[in-house]
Amino acid sequence: MELPTIVLAGRAVLRKPAEPVPPEEIGTKQLKQLISTMVAVMRKAPGVGLAAPQIGVGRQIIVLEDSEALMSRLTPAQRAERGRVPFPLRVIINPTLKVLAPSPPGAAGAGRATFFEGCLSVPGYMALVERDLSVEVSGVDQEGEEVRWEATGWPARILQHEVDHLRGTLYVDRMVSRSFCSNEEAQALLGRSVAEVRATLGA
Repeated sequence: MELPTIVLAGRAVLRKPAEPVPPEEIGTKQLKQLISTMVAVMRKAPGVGLAAPQIGVGRQIIVLEDSEALMSRLTPAQRAERGRVPFPLRVIINPTLKVLAPSPPGAAGAGRATFFEGCLSVPGYMALVERDLSVEVSGVDQEGEEVRWEATGWPARILQHEVDHLRGTLYVDRMVSRSFCSNEEAQALLGRSVAEVRATLGA
């Protein structure tokens, strides 16, 4: 089966709020086939998450998965700093995201972290993005079973990134704009602290 290509920034479907999946469609053969296609596209890319709008389908569906292989280039210290841990495939339909332990008023940065992010729909580039450290997502899976997941660290970042796609939001809307750089140039920055990166780029 030929897989669909990933929709790139500039396509309207990435900028429109996705429609909820109607209850009568959940569990159907057609929806399961769409989800299987999304998983295959994500793994082929490879990526750690994909939202249905990224293959041109304006529905509230996300798939996520992170493996040891995808984080093999990170040192143990980098993995610990990011809170990056592997997790098995997750399928979430009509997700609702809630921030856990949000930053108190006046405590800028508390409960949040800033790291480089990229996106399969904005290939070749990355930028610093601040995200909440801990979130809870709820929804249903492809069988209609309830899903509830409390995620911290990098899994929480992936969730926020993918749910943003369902809202018509890309990471470039949230990025530290002066940190936007090509993947090639970013290689010289990835081993540095966020403070060093900000100083280097005047961000």
